[in-house]
Amino acid sequence: MLPSIVRAATRYVSPSTVSRGIASSTPVLSSHLFVHRDTDYNNPDVPFEFSPDNMKRIEAILAQFPDGHKRAGVIPILDLAQRQHGWLPISAMHKVAEVLDMPRMRVYEVATFYTMFNRQPTGKYHVQVCTTTPCMLCGAEAVRERLKEKLGIDKGQTTKDGMFTLSEVECLGACVNAPMIQVNDDFYEDLSLKDVDDIIDNLRAGKRPTPGPRNGRTCSEPIAGLTSLTEEPKGPGFGLQAGL
Repeated sequence: MLPSIVRAATRYVSPSTVSRGIASSTPVLSSHLFVHRDTDYNNPDVPFEFSPDNMKRIEAILAQFPDGHKRAGVIPILDLAQRQHGWLPISAMHKVAEVLDMPRMRVYEVATFYTMFNRQPTGKYHVQVCTTTPCMLCGAEAVRERLKEKLGIDKGQTTKDGMFTLSEVECLGACVNAPMIQVNDDFYEDLSLKDVDDIIDNLRAGKRPTPGPRNGRTCSEPIAGLTSLTEEPKGPGFGLQAGL
């Protein structure tokens, strides 16, 4: 006879007698495209070739990597393709794969992972609202809603005049200066709703608002001034025992 512990372990338990708690949460959907569908403007037959200037830039990028590791340049070269075309069609991804001699799937993996790559056409000004925890705690939802109202579009959409695209993104790395938005390559931080209005009005007028914090502080320094590193650093040997 089997020991009692073995009999207990092998005893059949009817599924109907087992209860499991199942919890679910509402998924947060990104405004970015993750699945490709051929369109008239985005398909493998759309011509894409790097410009001569960008080919020189690619040579300089690849020169930084040893033989056998050129694929490490996929991110900067995808960025070059996007800057040249304005966004990143699948034919540009194929060209990057060709330049780096790597499978197309590996390029797709990178382009779909990083939200910095725009796989649909974007407006002249790509407005990205950070909604990660620090920005959300400091008013990112209000900033997002004001942008939707000001631009007349929802996240993931482009204005009819092609001027603005609005996206909701995860951490842009300016947490100390929350809430913030990114417009093309510029960061606008420590935002109030009036700041949002001023930035959009300036862009509409063809002006480039001054990037950075909008509350007068420099970079990420405390708004009331420095609280540390306020004196000249001590010289070599300061604080060491005499015997050392």
